[in-house]
Amino acid sequence: MDFHNFFLFVLTEFALSASPGPAVMLVVAYGITVGWKKAIFAILGILTANAIYFTISATGLGALIVASHTLFSVVKWLGVAYLAYLGLSAIFGRPSPITASKLDSRNASGWKIWFGGLTLQLANPKALIFFIAILPQFLNPAANVPLQMIWLAAGSIIPEFFILVGYAALAGKMQTVATRPSFVRITDRVAGSLMLAVAMIVAAIQQ
Repeated sequence: MDFHNFFLFVLTEFALSASPGPAVMLVVAYGITVGWKKAIFAILGILTANAIYFTISATGLGALIVASHTLFSVVKWLGVAYLAYLGLSAIFGRPSPITASKLDSRNASGWKIWFGGLTLQLANPKALIFFIAILPQFLNPAANVPLQMIWLAAGSIIPEFFILVGYAALAGKMQTVATRPSFVRITDRVAGSLMLAVAMIVAAIQQ
């Protein structure tokens, strides 16, 4: 693995991971509602999806999805629908992974939180575009491609884990106030509005 390319990739990954997006919004919502420790389950779900995307990219299946307008549209609109569901459910106080008024942080299922993170990231077309359009630019086709993919996976997953944990920890500091009965509906509306905003951003993504 060329060190210069690897360093540039890590910087790119760091910038993309730190910028607000669906993954960050979901982790923040979990941090506020169930605390930063349980939000780690969502982070692991997101990174599991990223590992799947790395595998898809390495096998060339991702390029097929992006090349097919129909398949890409299915991924995109599934993502939009899921984000809109999260947002509207929270705004109207319906049960959902980010609805503070309907969650009991003590009994929140780690498995369900992990699955929520996995589902969100798999249905995020921005992640698919990154792994298909941007990732290959850091590969040297004349060198050992599988080994390079392992290095790039580590350079992606490790920084993003700590960045998302940082977001979760900051959000967790607001949990006590945000989940008080007098503030919990405001928390729902704020979290829901953020998710709807992200849904609109994803909907605007062009192939």
